Amino acid sequence: MTRAAPQLPDFPWDSLAAAKARAAAHPDGIVDLSVGTPVDPTPDVVQEALRRAADSPGYPTTHGTDELREAIAGWLARRRGVTLDPRAILPVIGTKELVAWLPTLLGVRGTVGFPELAYPTYEVGALLAGAAAVRGDSTVAWGPIGPDLLWLNSPANPTGAVLPEEHLAKVIQWARTRSTVVASDECYAGLEWDAAAPSLLADRLTGGDHTGLLLVHSLSKRSNMAGYRFGFVAGDPALVAGLLEVAKHAGLMVPGPVQAAAAAAYRDDAHALAQWDRYAERRAALLPALATAGFRLDHSEAGLYLWATEGRPCTETVDRLAGLGILVAPGDFYGPRGAEHVRIALTATDERIEAAVRRLTCPEEAVEPPFGASSG
Repeated sequence: MTRAAPQLPDFPWDSLAAAKARAAAHPDGIVDLSVGTPVDPTPDVVQEALRRAADSPGYPTTHGTDELREAIAGWLARRRGVTLDPRAILPVIGTKELVAWLPTLLGVRGTVGFPELAYPTYEVGALLAGAAAVRGDSTVAWGPIGPDLLWLNSPANPTGAVLPEEHLAKVIQWARTRSTVVASDECYAGLEWDAAAPSLLADRLTGGDHTGLLLVHSLSKRSNMAGYRFGFVAGDPALVAGLLEVAKHAGLMVPGPVQAAAAAAYRDDAHALAQWDRYAERRAALLPALATAGFRLDHSEAGLYLWATEGRPCTETVDRLAGLGILVAPGDFYGPRGAEHVRIALTATDERIEAAVRRLTCPEEAVEPPFGASSG
């Protein structure tokens, strides 16, 4: 007897088709602040490393090259305050992919916990594993036993909130008394504006003991490498070793040239700091424009998104902004508590950000096309 395929939620982005078409019909074109896809060039240092490694006739190593894992360990120590044995690092083919399959790879069959407002793939990963998906921002949400796997996300998608050290320390202590694995999604690390976002594996929190703890990071946002599909998972040596064994059997190998490019990216901080400056300028332009347009921002201390509300259903806000040629993500994509918020990405070119600012601050000058008009 075959096992029935898991019942997954509808892919949320498909529901934005009508709003996207309306925004695209604007005479000055769409300003897409919805998905959060990087638009700036991949750094030269990364592209050059990829070219040098292009002659790659053999199979890559599943565990990653020593050069790659040492580059990641160096970045963790230098920028995140984490001392980690490079052997406890595993490169992965994209972190969305890892989030979706980590419960299955860990053999979770009970409960996966994640924040009330969260990246939708946490829930999808639980369902793919046949586990229960439970939202919660407090340990009481999972009862006295606790979930098998608990996702943290700081800086958070979609809200831009950060978890302070005190909170992380309490979670570590709580999880270890319940044998809960804690996986910290830190893909937006380094993109902090109003508050620092410490790592779950920071030495001052763990004392070097990473038992039951995992950290996930990606180069998609830090280094404009979303198309490379590169990330890593690191932490508890026993857990990482188990994931490595599965990856070897399943052939989950990151391509060799991508490993070389990733090593170059983690060794170089200059390009990441330059990208921080770009996003800081775009954020500084959008903040007053959104205030002028009647929005209140909640959280938004870090990350690549502004969590905004005008106190009405998010679908109405999406529709209003689409009329100005601006596409944003409805907050209910990320959980019921997002019903009156929208997520606004900073990932657009300077020219498109300037267009959004004009439309938000002077809507009477932003000519709205007829409802239902097509850009074709």
